[in-house]
Amino acid sequence: MKKSFIGLAVATLIANVTMAQKVDFEEYDLDNGLHVVLHKDNSAPVVTTSVMYHVGAKDEDPERTGFAHFFEHLLFEGTKNIERGKWFEMVTSNGGQNNANTTDDRTYYYEVFPSNNLALGLWMESERMLHPVINQVGVDTQNEVVKEEKRLRVDNAPYGNFLAEVKKNLFKKHPYRWATIGSMDHLDAATLDEFLAFNDKFYVPNNAVLVVAGDIDIAETKKLIEFYFGPIPKGKEVTREVIKEDPITEEIFATYHDPNIQIPALVEAYRTPSMKEKDAYVLDMISTILSDGKSSRLYKKIVDEQKKALQIGAFSFSQEDYGAYIIYGLPLGDVTLDDLKKEIDKEIVDLQTNLISEREFAKLKNKIENRFVNSNSSIEGIANSLARYYMLYGNINLINNEVDIYNSITREEIREVAKKYLNPNQRLTLEYLPTEKK
Repeated sequence: MKKSFIGLAVATLIANVTMAQKVDFEEYDLDNGLHVVLHKDNSAPVVTTSVMYHVGAKDEDPERTGFAHFFEHLLFEGTKNIERGKWFEMVTSNGGQNNANTTDDRTYYYEVFPSNNLALGLWMESERMLHPVINQVGVDTQNEVVKEEKRLRVDNAPYGNFLAEVKKNLFKKHPYRWATIGSMDHLDAATLDEFLAFNDKFYVPNNAVLVVAGDIDIAETKKLIEFYFGPIPKGKEVTREVIKEDPITEEIFATYHDPNIQIPALVEAYRTPSMKEKDAYVLDMISTILSDGKSSRLYKKIVDEQKKALQIGAFSFSQEDYGAYIIYGLPLGDVTLDDLKKEIDKEIVDLQTNLISEREFAKLKNKIENRFVNSNSSIEGIANSLARYYMLYGNINLINNEVDIYNSITREEIREVAKKYLNPNQRLTLEYLPTEKK
C-alpha cells in the first residue's frame, strides 16, 4: 500500500512539472509586417526582448559570403541615437546582458533586463532596426573583429574547419555549401553600398519576429511595442529562390589537412531533409541512440569496450532547407580510420536491420522528454524557442507539442529512416588529417 502511495505521489509530481512547462503566448502582427510574440511569466523580475531576422548565410551572394555573420557584429556599432561604441555600456549600466548569433538560416539578437527596463530593451531593438549607422568606419572596425574571430575559432582552433569541410563537400548547389563566417576576401572586397543594400533588404520589420518574454504587463507591453516599432516602414518583400540538390548516389571521398591537430578524425556525413519533416525528428532520436552518453551504442562499444576511439559522436545538424547527419570519431593508438569506419558502420547496419529493444526505446523517450522540458526552463530559452519555431518552422505551437512528434515515432520508423538515409552510397567520407611536417 505504501509503495502504491509513493508511486502515485511521484506520478503526480511529474505530471505537475510537465504541466508547469506549458508556455502560454500571444501573437499578432503590426501594420508594417513585424510579427510579435508575447509570453508573460511573473515568477522573476526579468524580461527578455529579442528580434530574429530571417536572414543567414544562405541568403548571401556566393561572391560575398559572410555578410550575415558580419551584420551580427556591425549592428552593434551604434545607431542614430546610440553613440558609436556605447551599446554594450548602455546595456550593462542598466543591469542587463545581451548577445547575438547567426546561422545559415537566421540572425538573432536579444537583451535580458530587469523588467523595469522593458522600454529600454524595446527602444534599443527598434533603434537597431530603424536607425543603424552603417559607415566605412564601422565596416573597417568590424572587419578586423571578424578576422580575429576567424583566426581564433577557425584557423587556429583544432578541428576548426570540421563543419566547413563537411558542408563544402555535402552541398554542391545550395548556399549551405559555404561556412557561416564566410570569406575574408569577400568581406575585404565589399563596398559600403553593398553593406547598405544588404541591410535595406533583410533587416526590415516584415522579415523579423519580435519576442518579449518575462515579467510583463501584456497591455502595457503592446503599447510600448506599437510606440517603438509601429513607425518603422515596411520593407520590400524578401523573395528566395528554392535551390534543390541532386541526390547523392555514390560515396564522396574527401580529405582535409589541419595544422592544428595531431590525431586524425574520421567523418561520415549524410544529407538529410529539412528540420520541419518528421524524418528529421527520427534522425535526432537515432543520434541519441548512437552517442548520447556513455551508455550509448557507439561510445559503449567503440570507446569503452573495444578502446578503438578516443572520442566518438553522432548528431543531426538540422536546418531549414536541408540537414546533415554527421558521425565522427578520433582513433586511439594504432587504430586506423578504416578500422574505425568498419565499427561505426556495423552499428548503422544493426539499426537498419533490427528493431531497438523496448527497454532502449523507453530510455530514449525519457531522454527526449527530459530534454524538451529543460528547453523551456528559462525565460531566455523560451524567447529563443518562440522566435525559432515561428520563423523557421512556421508553427509556434511546437513549443508545447513538439514532444508529441517524438512520442509518435515508432521503433519501426527508426529502423526505416536509418535504412532510408544512412547508406554508404549516400554519404561523404571525410578524412580530417594532421598536416604533414616538412
